[in-house]
Amino acid sequence: MPAYNAELTLEKTFRDFPKGSVDEVIVTDDCSSDRTVEIAKSLRVTVLCHWENKSYGANQKTCYEAALDKEADAVVMIHPDYQYDRRVIPYALGFLSLGVCDVIIGSRIRTRREALESGMPFYKYISNRFLTIIENIILGQNLGDFHSGFRAYRRKVLETIPYKKNSNDFVFDTEFLAQAVFFGFKIGDIPIPCRYFEEASSINFLRSTKYGLQTLSVMAKYIIQKTGLVNFKIFS
Repeated sequence: MPAYNAELTLEKTFRDFPKGSVDEVIVTDDCSSDRTVEIAKSLRVTVLCHWENKSYGANQKTCYEAALDKEADAVVMIHPDYQYDRRVIPYALGFLSLGVCDVIIGSRIRTRREALESGMPFYKYISNRFLTIIENIILGQNLGDFHSGFRAYRRKVLETIPYKKNSNDFVFDTEFLAQAVFFGFKIGDIPIPCRYFEEASSINFLRSTKYGLQTLSVMAKYIIQKTGLVNFKIFS
């Protein structure tokens, strides 16, 4: 769980994990200014701290490095904001263990009505649909939601993808999925119920716009990389 100022939701997220679904919980804190670290330590989970704010992508890098060091066979990344329904964890891991998929993404958008009734802002729904359609076309996938905060990976994916070369910003997730496609991994998604509320983490409109432009830039890099004209470090 890559955490930042999650004191109001971290414990609820942790308590919601299905019993026996995971062997260890790792919380990486990105220099929170609230009681996130104190609460995480009280839960008796593994806690790793950044002593300066490095942003979302860097926080995930710390998560995955720690999970690999602990010899994890599979890794579930989930935002500690109590937004995503944790009950789907065993099912996501089941697809990985069966070899059906190497990467599983929780799709928040089963239907338009369901997504909007869960509280997803309308502008985010529109931008998600626009970007997801473009990403599916360029990457040759058929996923429902490229921008979910629930993801599960087989160990081999994390060992193969050069994720440490990725951005430290929110576009880390887009780069990771483009890399997964580039290196030939099988990606699938499962529906995941979500809840939107004031304490749930969310980037504002300006950050969302920046993220959207960065996502399109990653798609452009992927196309150019496939032509062989230029080699980008995230695909090397």
